[in-house]
Amino acid sequence: MIDEDQPVCLCFDVSRRKVIQFIRTQKPTTASQLSECFGAGTGCGWCRPYLKQLWASHHPESETLPDAADYADGRRRHRREQKDQ
Repeated sequence: MIDEDQPVCLCFDVSRRKVIQFIRTQKPTTASQLSECFGAGTGCGWCRPYLKQLWASHHPESETLPDAADYADGRRRHRREQKDQ
């Protein structure tokens, strides 16, 4: 089951629902324009591949994200790697 309220952007707590609604109403022509949706993708960058996936899909509401706990763990690893560079 897809959780519409699962955050895609963990830095700014932007949910799937908000991103999909933004895509439907604003019709961004590039994935980078999703940053106008409450700053999505402008923090650590972890969510950018998922934002691009939602943006590129003809049916973003059916796109899945990893399990919320796995998604958060992946972001923690990503942030740690950023600090080590």
